[in-house]
Amino acid sequence: MIGAAATQPLPNGYRQPGVLDYRILGPLEVVGEEGPLRLGGPKQRATLAILLLNANRVVSVERLADDLYAGATPVTAVTQVQRQISELRKLLGSSSAIETRSPGYAIRISPDRLDLNRFERSAEAAGQALVRGEARSAADLLRDALELWRGAPLADLAYESFAQVPIDRLEEIRLAALEQRIEADLMLGRHSELIGELEELVARNPLHERFTRQLMLALYRSGRQAAALDAYRRTRAALVEQFGIEPGPTLHELERAVLTQDRSLDAAPVAVDLTAAPERAVLVVASDDARLAGLLAVAEPLATRPGVELIVGLLLADEHELEPAVSALNARRAASEVTLRTAAFTTVEPARDAVRLATSYDVELLLLEAPRGFEAAHVPDDPAAIFERSPADVAVLAGPALVLEHGAGVFVPFGGGEHDWAALELGASFSAAAGVPLRLVGTRADPQQGQRDASRLLADASLAVQQVVGIETEPLLAEPTEAALLGAVAGATLVVVGISPRWRQEGIGEVRRALVRSAAAPILLVHGGTRPGALAPRGSRTRFTWSIEGRRG
Repeated sequence: MIGAAATQPLPNGYRQPGVLDYRILGPLEVVGEEGPLRLGGPKQRATLAILLLNANRVVSVERLADDLYAGATPVTAVTQVQRQISELRKLLGSSSAIETRSPGYAIRISPDRLDLNRFERSAEAAGQALVRGEARSAADLLRDALELWRGAPLADLAYESFAQVPIDRLEEIRLAALEQRIEADLMLGRHSELIGELEELVARNPLHERFTRQLMLALYRSGRQAAALDAYRRTRAALVEQFGIEPGPTLHELERAVLTQDRSLDAAPVAVDLTAAPERAVLVVASDDARLAGLLAVAEPLATRPGVELIVGLLLADEHELEPAVSALNARRAASEVTLRTAAFTTVEPARDAVRLATSYDVELLLLEAPRGFEAAHVPDDPAAIFERSPADVAVLAGPALVLEHGAGVFVPFGGGEHDWAALELGASFSAAAGVPLRLVGTRADPQQGQRDASRLLADASLAVQQVVGIETEPLLAEPTEAALLGAVAGATLVVVGISPRWRQEGIGEVRRALVRSAAAPILLVHGGTRPGALAPRGSRTRFTWSIEGRRG
């Protein structure tokens, strides 16, 4: 219920604020006691949206300006940001609605005043109900959560470049909640009722294998075995046509069970543990088979983890390369000791197709070769486009070939930056999979600058790694200079480092450029994607907020 705020003197230009509801699951809205507030122009709406996507967290002035002007910030950008903040404070009725905190601003709102938070809370409660076997309660909670959606998220800002990735992520968590709601309904035996809805969902999302699985189950349990098999064949045809790749093992096994009329399919509860980690994939993309070896040396250990498969995509420029490329991939697949799927196809838009693969196959990591000029002052167009659009973390491999038997383990230079957590996740996962030590590199104290050492930050990172990955780390402190960092990682087997959060303006960053130019070990430069990774908080399978916190730029 919306209540009135306490009366207090207000500066000129401000009205008495009431309790406001903020809505982003549809067109951007702010609703007060008398209905929706009249928001200003595109820049004001965009400023508010950026703050709400990072609610209760500080957004730097620099990032606000960069997002508002799509990276082409004018000289007056800071002044323009300040003006938008001032106008928003007046609109919201309080000078404290948006707090000034170095290096920028934070909108302070109660969690229940943002529709996204209410959605996430209901979805999380539904997940807990499913764990307890309370399918009816879970279905009701998820219906309530999905009713909060008033249309496409941030629909009035869909053309803004800053909104593209958040909108994609919001759509992704809506689909995840919808999957869970349908799963609960299947557990309740509502098979026939679901068929029409699922057929529409599969038609709109022909590459979405989970919806196809649910449709197949609903059809089979409604006595329509042939239709269930036809649904599988349509999805398989779409996957083969677009990517040259077969459906995953879950869908393939379901097809086999339908063909043999496996009696386990008749059971009322669906034999699926929704609390388990979803099937994940590591995607390796290269331009020819000859360059795959170095990438696979990194990717194959990661694919030895439970529930992770390896997907290899060769994106070719010439159709004459197709036949030998497919032959080579088939040979690799036959000899592989990990779960491996491969595809090769021609493309004139390799960046776009790499993102499509990452999006379609629930990929947690997209691994690329470093293109020519990657260490220049600006990131080349193709990796830049992938950074902007990939839902998965992106790692670019540079330097010499990886040799696991050489070196002192995985070294992660860690400063807690926007992409450092993604680098830590990857470094810890590789260390655990390959059985090599993990060393975190931070800076020594700098008394002249009044800066303490990074040991507390490295301790926080170590605690997260121990909890999630289950391995120990070793902290290393080096002087805060380029030469000292190079010396600290000199004996590494592999160096994993997050790119600069200002990569649009300065490329991968000066220190990273020095690593690429000088380090004797291979370097993985990591850009954090929008999907939650291994170190995300519990329950983040459907949570959006973690993907914004420290994961953008």
